[in-house]
This record gives sequence, structure tokens and C-alpha cells, in this order.
Amino acid sequence: MHGRAHGYLVRSELLSWGADEWAHIKFGSIYHALRQLAKEGLLHSTDIPEWPGRVDYEMAPPGEEEFFRLLKDALRHGNNRSDMLGAALVLLPALPRQEAVALLRERIASLSVEQEELVSRVDEAAGERQERAHIRELLGLWKHSAASQAAWTQELIDRLEAGAYQMAGETRQPG
Repeated sequence: MHGRAHGYLVRSELLSWGADEWAHIKFGSIYHALRQLAKEGLLHSTDIPEWPGRVDYEMAPPGEEEFFRLLKDALRHGNNRSDMLGAALVLLPALPRQEAVALLRERIASLSVEQEELVSRVDEAAGERQERAHIRELLGLWKHSAASQAAWTQELIDRLEAGAYQMAGETRQPG
């Protein structure tokens, strides 16, 4: 989002997203993660001579490829961790609108398959044994959650198709 940033800016951006609450980030580890990503060739690092100890980072081409792979996977798959989906939603504007909509439609399809599988697993898991009947509640919760996520995802698609948010490749309209 910033192109080139130092660790403190990354930390500030993550805090502004509330990532400390939903991603369980330990902010002391950000600097280590940035150094490791640079070591792996996913980021370029630049020492800033005017500010001893400050290092700026920007994505290298392999880092950009990995970023978009992770972003797209988090959007298209229904059964993923909430922190991955949260990060994908924050970074959604990095994608062109039509691509984001297509990925979200894949998410709905994935959630639909998940719901169908859960329906068959509910009876299978509980079986005829009365002492296991309560397992249906857990699977029912998962089924309900998948249905709720699918409905919410459709609402997001509707908002995107109506022009909500500035997406990659779009110019900001004045006013």
C-alpha cells in the first residue's frame, strides 16, 4: 500500500487495521519478519544512511507473486482462518474489481460445497449412538457459519458490483 516502508510504518498500518486483535501479531516480531522476508528474496531492503539503524523495505517480484497468491487463496477458499480472511479483506483493493468479485464467487461455491459436506457428516458423526448425538451441534454450528459467510460474501459482491471502494487500476473520482 505504501510501496516502500520501514518497520514502524508497517506496525502503525497493522495497528490501524486492528490487526493486533484479530491476527495475534506480536509487534516485536515485525522487524524479524521483515528481515527474514528480505533474506528469502521476497523483499528488497535499503539502509537509510541519514537515519542510522533504519531500513526501508519494498516488495521484490517474488514477494509480489507470493502476496497475490496468498491474497487470492484467502478470498477464494471458504474454509480458512479468520485472520487470513481479515488480512485479505484489508488488502482487497490491491485487486482489480472484477477479479475480486470472481474470487469471492469462488468463495461462495467453496462454502456451498462445505455446507453440503457438513450436512452429510452431521448424521454420520452422530450415528445411532445416543451418547454422540451432541456432536451434531458442533457440525451444525460449522454449517450455520458457512451459510452465514456465504450470505455475507454475496453482500460484499453486491457492494463491489455497485462500485464500492476504489480498487486496483481505478482512478479516484473527484468529490
